[in-house]
Amino acid sequence: MTSVELSIRDKSFKFETGQIARQASGSTLLKYGDTFVLATAVASKTAREGIDFFPLTIDYLEKTYSAGKIPGGFFKREGRMSEKEILTSRLIDRPIRPMFPKGFKCETQGIVTVLSFGDENTSDVMGITGVSASMMISDIPFDGPVSGVRVGRKDGEFIIFPDLEESEELDMELIVAGTDEAVVMVEGMAGEASEADFLEAIDLAHQEIKKLNALQRELRDKVGKPKREVTEEVIDEGLKAKVSDLVIPKIKEAIKIADKLQRQDALGDIKDEVKEAFKDDDGATIGDAVTVFYDLEKSLLRNMILDEGVRADGRDSETVRPITIEAGLLPRVHGSALFTRGETQAIVTATLGTSDDEQRIDALEGDYFRTFMLHYNFPPFSVGEARFLRGPGRREIGHGALADRAIRPVLPSKEDWPYTIRIVSEILESNGSSSMATVCGATLSLMDAGVPVKAPVAGIAMGLVMEGDRYKVLTDILGVEDHLGDMDFKVTGTEKGITAFQMDVKIAGINREIMQQALEQARKGRLHILNEMKAAMPEAREGLSPHAPRIFTLQIKQDKIRDVIGTGGKVIRGIIEETGCKINVDDAGLISIASNDEDSAQKAIDIIKGLVEEPEEGKVYKGKVVRITDFGAFVEIMPNKDGLLHISQIENRRLDTVTEVLKEGDEVEVKVIEIDKMGRVRLSRKVLLDDYTGDGEEPRGGSGGGRGGGGDRKRRERR
Repeated sequence: MTSVELSIRDKSFKFETGQIARQASGSTLLKYGDTFVLATAVASKTAREGIDFFPLTIDYLEKTYSAGKIPGGFFKREGRMSEKEILTSRLIDRPIRPMFPKGFKCETQGIVTVLSFGDENTSDVMGITGVSASMMISDIPFDGPVSGVRVGRKDGEFIIFPDLEESEELDMELIVAGTDEAVVMVEGMAGEASEADFLEAIDLAHQEIKKLNALQRELRDKVGKPKREVTEEVIDEGLKAKVSDLVIPKIKEAIKIADKLQRQDALGDIKDEVKEAFKDDDGATIGDAVTVFYDLEKSLLRNMILDEGVRADGRDSETVRPITIEAGLLPRVHGSALFTRGETQAIVTATLGTSDDEQRIDALEGDYFRTFMLHYNFPPFSVGEARFLRGPGRREIGHGALADRAIRPVLPSKEDWPYTIRIVSEILESNGSSSMATVCGATLSLMDAGVPVKAPVAGIAMGLVMEGDRYKVLTDILGVEDHLGDMDFKVTGTEKGITAFQMDVKIAGINREIMQQALEQARKGRLHILNEMKAAMPEAREGLSPHAPRIFTLQIKQDKIRDVIGTGGKVIRGIIEETGCKINVDDAGLISIASNDEDSAQKAIDIIKGLVEEPEEGKVYKGKVVRITDFGAFVEIMPNKDGLLHISQIENRRLDTVTEVLKEGDEVEVKVIEIDKMGRVRLSRKVLLDDYTGDGEEPRGGSGGGRGGGGDRKRRERR
């Protein structure tokens, strides 16, 4: 076994290889505190024929045994990937993919397995570094190293690799991956952070990235295998010239067509001409001719942007596409918005639910309940295609998670807004930035539903075209600019600052100057979109949809929970049957009462208050005699609470027996004269008789008849 290590926050960060998973092309065991992650890399020996892409697969697997847990469910074993595993697989893939040489077409796979999960909160970023290290020491051609670092901010101070406990108090958290020279991937969220704070966090992370990259090189120098040679396919120059003469003028015209489908049709016709021109040649020649066509399309579009400052739809580099907004268009949903920007359109809905609708998450760091969910759907008709419908893929889950991070910082707290919220975005048209349209539509649908968001959030996607020292940063990119460009940098935020971000590049990385310019253009574009949103919906609606549940909350003492629930749930079931409300009681004594009828909810509140109310000394109650004894009567003054009315306290004269005045079932006004340390209640009727003036007046100082009258505590409730 060979190992290398360095110290991060007084803990050893160690790479080990040579002991386990030795039949993989490369394998590395990463150790940081109690967190152990195995990363393996394998590539087939022969290239896949007939493909024009690099066949890379990255999988991140969390084993429940790593946290000392047994999987839930009937089978008690790990099943399909969880949402977190899918998102982390994407997180690792994105900085690794650009690091392979052009022309390498061998099936390649990186697998990250969490073997021990500690409180360090690093298994995901260790996956980035681990896959890179395994590629570095293998025979697989790889232009790394690349390392990943998590950085957070707490109380104004940045923290490298914040642990699970620290993460709960962060107001900014991001994952950064990069080479020594540049950053290649950023992802994270913040509570309205400034662009300057964002850049500072990236700079700090990049310093740590360089240290981990150096450690990977040290490991490679000790055990690295010779790399395979990659021979890039060379296309005949004569063929290039023939195709160029045939199509360049036509491509120049086609790439200026503003409409996406018309542009695609025009380019498709040109490609068919190329195939027809070389149909008498062999299949390889036709394939090479089509490759030349695609290369020309890419270079001509990029040069048009760099040389003329004009994009495919005629915009300059900083203009946002036209925006139209319609809120509240679906009558039966709780909140809805149709957001259209250029040829990208999303209809987004907000649904309000109760605590019964919360999603339970079984995670390595512990089980928890999710009260906010955002789901993104991308049907094939949105891009004019016909294909089988399947469940959400990695892309859909990733886009939904990005929009979730963007919106979450502006949601009201559970205490202030006791609803479970689900957002669903249906992409109806797509020509770039559909995830950012989801963010805008999500904000508008929440406001339409009456959710008191702290501030509206908008999102915008930035692109980049770079040739040598020349570059253009593009605001609000089209699909073709994402496909043929060098960067996809999504930024979301309010007027005050950034709430979420995600950056991927297809080149070796971008420097600070480019990132700073991209952030400034994104800020201007975001403010423009927010103004359009504000014009359509200045603020959240005051009332809820008539179809949305009304939720009230009531705080009771924990020792009163059993009085509300009753034996086997008998009491709470009775309240639910009587009022028709949904009622939930948490362990802290917070009761949520949900109903579409406010009167029913108020009735449930009154019943519960009666159950949990405690008697007060000096207060008068109208009670019911429930038991007669030789020494007095027991009077129920509130549900499940009675007190002793001693025979000496029944009348202002001496009685021989209680039954001279009272019998079981009688209603009687009594006054609480004492509550002892054990909670036993002593009552008196006599003092009320003494208080009468003798002329028929009411007792002086009495609060009168109603059960619990005058003792109503202020309730914590919110519609």
